[in-house]
Amino acid sequence: MKIVDLIARDMIVPALASADKRAILEELAGHVAGRHPRIDRAALTKVLVDREALASTAIGEGVAIPHGKLPSVTEIVACLGRAPDGVDFDSMDKQPTFLFFVLVAPESSTGAHLKALARISRVFKDQAFRKRLLDAPDVDAMYRVIAEEDAKY
Repeated sequence: MKIVDLIARDMIVPALASADKRAILEELAGHVAGRHPRIDRAALTKVLVDREALASTAIGEGVAIPHGKLPSVTEIVACLGRAPDGVDFDSMDKQPTFLFFVLVAPESSTGAHLKALARISRVFKDQAFRKRLLDAPDVDAMYRVIAEEDAKY
């Protein structure tokens, strides 16, 4: 599974404006819903917030993978957001989170959803990859970084 198969350029937000956990989730849900008419912003926000209430999706090293399932989607939808100043996202390592990779899957999805989570988690563990994403000046450069990393596998 390639990350470029999950994410389109218009699903990359290079500079999230929000400064706290709830607002980041709302902003990302708004971005996703604005590009997918079958996704309701409020419903997606609730799914993401409810998932965060179970345990933080911040995996450390500046990365979080907020995720959930919605009955209105038929395939995995992904969105990458970058918070240039970092946000307290209750990360395991207690450090700010800069990169947020949202995954929304169909309610019936299990295998593909888990494979996507595993792939993203593995790729985002690479420090050089994270640095290139953080240093990329715009959406196109961020997308190129992802495509280059995908080409390695």
